[in-house]
Amino acid sequence: MKKFFTALSLACFAGCYSPEQYKASTNQNQTATSDFGTLYEINGGKQICNPSVTQDEDNYPASMLWLNFSGTLNVEDAPDGYSTTGAKTHDRLTISDTAGKVLWYLTRDEVEGVDCEFQDPEWTTHGNFIITLAASNVEGSKGCDELNYGLLVVRLSDKKTFFLADSGMDESANPHLWIGEEQDEVGEDDERAEFFGTNEVKLVYMNTSGKLVYVDYAKSEKPVTLKAPSVEGLLDGPMISPDGKFIVYDVLESSYSWSSYVQELSSTSSPVEIKKLDGMISNPVFPHWWKLGSRLFVVWTEFAAGNAYLNKSDLTDESTWTGTLGRTAMREVTVTAGAPSDVAVEWNGDVREIAPVPLIGGRSPSGHFVSTGTNNGYMLYIP
Repeated sequence: MKKFFTALSLACFAGCYSPEQYKASTNQNQTATSDFGTLYEINGGKQICNPSVTQDEDNYPASMLWLNFSGTLNVEDAPDGYSTTGAKTHDRLTISDTAGKVLWYLTRDEVEGVDCEFQDPEWTTHGNFIITLAASNVEGSKGCDELNYGLLVVRLSDKKTFFLADSGMDESANPHLWIGEEQDEVGEDDERAEFFGTNEVKLVYMNTSGKLVYVDYAKSEKPVTLKAPSVEGLLDGPMISPDGKFIVYDVLESSYSWSSYVQELSSTSSPVEIKKLDGMISNPVFPHWWKLGSRLFVVWTEFAAGNAYLNKSDLTDESTWTGTLGRTAMREVTVTAGAPSDVAVEWNGDVREIAPVPLIGGRSPSGHFVSTGTNNGYMLYIP
């Protein structure tokens, strides 16, 4: 089983590393208008991975968080300190908008203890914070040949950082963080609560044994292991719900086979599979939560038969708009914490198609933007 996880993990992350440096051309990022919305190319030139759509549309409108590969970056209005040439793979976190403008960035040189790279950045449920894996050299090694991953949280407003764990994380941990309402008073000696402005913080990630665990910091710093689905595979991409009580995630059995689940954050809970229904192209993968007023949805991606979940096609090409690659879809759901497993997750209405192209990076709070990126990065604007 360990060999399976290792091989699959390597397959996943091989898709997120550039085989050679990208050389900039004179072409601008492309824009394409369709009947389902407008697609904007982000940092064109196969230079995007780990996309995460904005969760703060006031300060970061029409934008996404992403990682870069090595070479030359194709962005606009690069601020001082943001070099667009000579980039190293995963050497910075960038938030840019549909015009290609860099709205925010953080380089590894700006954070003590991050010698080598960032990995798996994700916007948290709070618009002012992002979470990422951050790697340094293993003691005694050189040149980032052996990496030691920690768990870093960044506050966007002032670039202050906080390590929830400074080591011992797996490269494929895929962490996500839920942050509650700001509190008037937190413990004076609690650096973590002071950083977040609240004691109500929850973390979910995959540990080095390949199991999903969560930490409810208001109760304990000890990770709690979640029951796993019966299917064997790499547990991937857990995302905490807006109320902090459930997660969605997928299990990658291979590059062409997967399944997705909803599960309460409880040691006794069982995963509930998101079933493939008539009309769906495939089992769902890359599930995300999306809340609109009091309504809650799960947004996911479907890929057509023969297409891997790491899709590198040019989505501004009109020939890709027919669903032949896959699509992005969603369904409304009601979740009830503490309820019996047969009623804890109840689906409402039909599956709705968002776009006839596969987009993996989630939907913005307003619902107008969906992001994606696997070497090619895009934002879809839905009018």
